[in-house]
Order: sequence, then C-alpha cells, then structure tokens
Amino acid sequence: MKIGIIVHSQTGHTYSVAQKLQEKLAADGHSVNVERITPVDPKQTDPKKVQIEKLPDLSAYDALVLAAPVQAFSVSPVMKAYLPQLPLLNGKKVAVFVTKGLPFKWTGGNKAISQLKTAVESKGGNVVGTGILVWDGAGREKKIADMVENLGKSF
Repeated sequence: MKIGIIVHSQTGHTYSVAQKLQEKLAADGHSVNVERITPVDPKQTDPKKVQIEKLPDLSAYDALVLAAPVQAFSVSPVMKAYLPQLPLLNGKKVAVFVTKGLPFKWTGGNKAISQLKTAVESKGGNVVGTGILVWDGAGREKKIADMVENLGKSF
C-alpha cells in the first residue's frame, strides 16, 4: 500500500515521530512518503491567514496519516488552515495523531484529534487510528514506540 504521512511540525518533534512511523510502515512492506506542510509565514497564528507553501498531492496515496502538534489547546494553526483544502478522500484509510507538551487531558489533545477526524470524515475519509503523544520526559521513547506500533496496525 502507498501511504502518505502529511505532517506539520514546527519544532521537529512531530516530524521525528512521523519518521519513526514511516520506518515501521516501510518495514511492514508499505511504500511510505513523509510530506511536510510548511507555512509561507511561520509566525502567522491565525488559521484564516495561514498560507501553505506547497500542497501535497494526495491522489498518489492509497492511505494517509495526518500529524500535527497541539497549540493553544487545538490542532496547530497551520494544520487547521490545511484541513479545509483536503481533497475528497473517497473512503481512503486515514490515521491521525498529535503531539503535545502538557500532560493534562484538558490541554487540547482530544480536541485536536476531533478536529482532524471531523475534517477527514467530512471529505469522505475513513479514520482507522488515532494517537496522542505527550512530550513529558518519563518513558518518552516507549510512548513513541507504542503509538507507532498501534498506528502501524491501522494499515
């Protein structure tokens, strides 16, 4: 299966998790590309004003993964700006994950996942897996490995 991992990563942390997922999926026999969503102006925080440098062509992929950090208790403004531009997904399998710094449940992880799921489903995609990764120091590598393993089973 050809899988596209579409990721917004401001600091590189979310991107590093996307790379680990790419390695897992490739080891499972899939063809996997990671494509970064990059804003024209990285300082722009208003999703209505965010412009994406280059939109990835999703038509080449059989399945997708969307990934972004949680910022201000929501999915990142860059991903929020990208989601309305998703093409019709016509039943494609899509997994979504977010990364966040604060360990408390009320700090936006579930809301960000919900935003991603709603966007995917509104475009006809089939959400097959989700994950929330908290960047606290205790057991970080195990948390990453567990989430990668779980999302890898989605395809």
